[in-house]
Amino acid sequence: MTTLKDQLGPLADLIGTWTSPQDDPTGLNVIAVPSPGSTPNDKGSFDLLTRPYRETLTFEVADPGARNRGGDVDQLVGAIAYKQQVFATDQEKEQLHVEVGMFLYLKNKNSVPADSTLIPAPTFSIARSATIPHGVSALLLGNSSESDGPPVIQMIDTKPILVPKVPAYTKVYRHSIGESPNQILVDAISKQKIVHTTSFSLDSDNEGQISNIPFITERANTPRVRWDMWLETVDNGDGTTTQQLQYSQNIDLVFHKQFNGVGTILWPHVTVNTLTKQCD
Repeated sequence: MTTLKDQLGPLADLIGTWTSPQDDPTGLNVIAVPSPGSTPNDKGSFDLLTRPYRETLTFEVADPGARNRGGDVDQLVGAIAYKQQVFATDQEKEQLHVEVGMFLYLKNKNSVPADSTLIPAPTFSIARSATIPHGVSALLLGNSSESDGPPVIQMIDTKPILVPKVPAYTKVYRHSIGESPNQILVDAISKQKIVHTTSFSLDSDNEGQISNIPFITERANTPRVRWDMWLETVDNGDGTTTQQLQYSQNIDLVFHKQFNGVGTILWPHVTVNTLTKQCD
């Protein structure tokens, strides 16, 4: 008998509602944007925006086996739909961001007609399609892995890539955030006993694609998106466990000429958060 786990793989464990703590929000958004009055093709100034946030992230089954017909091989894509809602941490609780999309499990293939023909495993077993109201759609692909114990979370640099380096131009980064937003994720689990982790690593450069409306392309192009996510089982020490989700998303933005006049500056836009699965 085919189970939902067979159809959706590790994505089955995401189904449900995940939220950040209401009393101590753990989300952080770090983004540089062109300063008012600057133009995208000049050596202009920028504003660095950092903001904590609360979040609700929901996953539900969309289709446990959408059939892609390919002649002698069919692919059965397991799909879960998600909706991400990000809110301000003040009393107004303004919605700051909304995003919808799907995560796809790509491993299930059948030969047609059914026989013992060996079907190669796909290069990438997980995909994510995302649509946001700024006019950007993204397709990311990658893989997942499982391990006992806590995740290994690498630090990332949010500073822009400058040629040549101009420390005075980016000094605001040293005062606004620490070495890496991912340190927030590491700190959140430093006192926890995590007994199992499923890690997801997706990238639009893995045969994926980014589609932007013309305004975005002209003013602050988005050529690449990377998404790392860790689904963790936390031992509470009293015989119970909690399901926890952490993620780090890195979106490349491109605007303003390089200081050597060749090419454009690349600006990382990073969001990180730690969420807990709510009881059904």
